[in-house]
Amino acid sequence: MTPEQHFEALKTRFHEVALLQSAADALEWDERTGLPAKAGEYRAAQVTLLRGMIHQQRTAAAVGEHLEALRDSRLADDPTSDVGATIARLDEDYQRERKLPQDLVEALASATVLGQQKWDAARKADDYAAFQPALSEILSLKRQAAAHQQTDGQTLYDAMIHEFEPGARSADIAAVFADLRNQLVPLVESLQAAPRQPNTDLLRRDYPIDAQRAFSRFAAEAIGFDFQRGRLDITSHPFCTSLGPDDSRILTRYETNWFPGGLYGTMHEAGHGMYDQGLRTEWYGMPPGSYVSLGIHESQSRLWENLVGRSLPFWKFAFPHAQKAFPGALSDVSLDELHFAVNGVRPSLIRVEADEATYNLHVIIRFELEQQLVADELNVADLPDAWNEKYRQMLNVESPTFADGVLQDVHWSAGLFGYFPTYAIGNLCAAQLYDAAVRDLGDIETAMAAGDLSGLLGWLRKHIHRHGRVYDPNTLMQNATGQPVNSEALINSLKSRYEPLYGVGE
Repeated sequence: MTPEQHFEALKTRFHEVALLQSAADALEWDERTGLPAKAGEYRAAQVTLLRGMIHQQRTAAAVGEHLEALRDSRLADDPTSDVGATIARLDEDYQRERKLPQDLVEALASATVLGQQKWDAARKADDYAAFQPALSEILSLKRQAAAHQQTDGQTLYDAMIHEFEPGARSADIAAVFADLRNQLVPLVESLQAAPRQPNTDLLRRDYPIDAQRAFSRFAAEAIGFDFQRGRLDITSHPFCTSLGPDDSRILTRYETNWFPGGLYGTMHEAGHGMYDQGLRTEWYGMPPGSYVSLGIHESQSRLWENLVGRSLPFWKFAFPHAQKAFPGALSDVSLDELHFAVNGVRPSLIRVEADEATYNLHVIIRFELEQQLVADELNVADLPDAWNEKYRQMLNVESPTFADGVLQDVHWSAGLFGYFPTYAIGNLCAAQLYDAAVRDLGDIETAMAAGDLSGLLGWLRKHIHRHGRVYDPNTLMQNATGQPVNSEALINSLKSRYEPLYGVGE
């Protein structure tokens, strides 16, 4: 076979893998949106079968043979070309994934599908003990998987993080988080002591769910989510998934007396969906048509949720529409009052509803707990107490329930250990990318105030989306912003937006 024939054979195989992957994802999407209570075990068997087939396809001997033939061929000469990057990334994936035994892959698939069902029931019942055995099993299986994939110099937790943020190390992340914590804690304290405070009570008025759904859809469409290639639904924990090159599903939740929850949950997930919609469809299932890392994915969601969605220019555009959608709640509210309210800063219990200034502290708590769990320095039985202690130390709050405490996130039930750090990495990247877009495009806020966000989306398409996994995350950020990932842009962004609002220093 010629190199071209080997490459075409790989493309054919990974097209089939993408079909299997999207079928499994569709089943998991369905599970999160309305699976009958008694259908859980059969659904777990369905997903386990598909995940096992995917692993077999991706790690088959034929894949290794094609990659062996391509590794030193002329097609691999330029690692930044679509073809060269495909060979390099698939080779990396193959070497990592083939270390996992088939039975472990299937055991993890089954445990996490059932685990998510048990988590959902335990959260509704506010019963951590009902979820604890499932969490212990999932953690044990994830430790086994990490031990198989661990490389020299990696901790078990590093191996888990690599799945979501290739090349990242927990020690480096811990250093960045320490710097963030040292800057965020005094910033939050200064804002709480500031002379001006927002009236966040106006966000707790009566916002009918049907009106929220319509307004959230309006906001998602306004920032660029294509509803011809996606949809918006309701779930217990907001998320986004891609079921095909033209099928992006975003899900959120609403509370009648908390306006930001549904709106910003939708804008966040729409940001994820817009990244998926910006990937090149002709390469779907292959590295040039795949996201580069979860940190970069989070940068897209957080950019649209916060840097756009909480900005004054966005609300200059959206405020009249909001008043029309919620006349009972907003008829006596001014633009400036609403803008200040959605930028309210206060330590809180729920990560997905946290403000920008405290959000990363929620992530740091989970990062530190994960490190302890994976290193066997913290027992699963003691996790709720450890959770509450860290919340007291870092945010000076404590949850009276498991549901709003240790059971609030779906991630651990899905086996996503090592995922949480990507949220903070995403915040860092979002601030840098927004600054770089302003640098390149000039005044984007005038267009934003008129409801035109196409310039910003186009910039992200050009500098992030279209590249897929051709570059590693650090190179992609360096190319887009001219700097490595750092905390300076985020801290400057927070101070420049919050301090004038709150009158800090006046």
